[in-house]
Amino acid sequence: MKIKKFYIYTDGCSKGNPGPAGIGVVILDAKKKKVKEIYKYIGEATNNIAEYNALLNGLEESLLMGSNEIVAYLDSELVAKQLNGEYRVKDSNIKPLFERALGFLKRFNSFEIKHIERSKNKEADKLANKAINLSSLF
Repeated sequence: MKIKKFYIYTDGCSKGNPGPAGIGVVILDAKKKKVKEIYKYIGEATNNIAEYNALLNGLEESLLMGSNEIVAYLDSELVAKQLNGEYRVKDSNIKPLFERALGFLKRFNSFEIKHIERSKNKEADKLANKAINLSSLF
């Protein structure tokens, strides 16, 4: 099977925590060329729920585009450490999202979840904020 590796940058944000929430995802191919960007308003949610939703959207889209290897960059330390097994998932609202993310990750031949600083995730952050700002127009 041919390797199809993607790099995804995801971010979720909530204005109010909980409050109006949005997600942003940037997907790059193996040559680090942007192949997709996603931004969606997800309604009222906490920041952590928005972070998980952003990752889930990125993983699902990567699978749909035929990726079998993934490196995901998140500025959410909580989500990254939960998925890497360093933190337990205690929040009952997060558990189903965590389990769904693990289900997606198991479908890749290999994956890495990396925590990065917010300053290195500006494009996904902009998209998440764009989703919230656009929602206020309707």
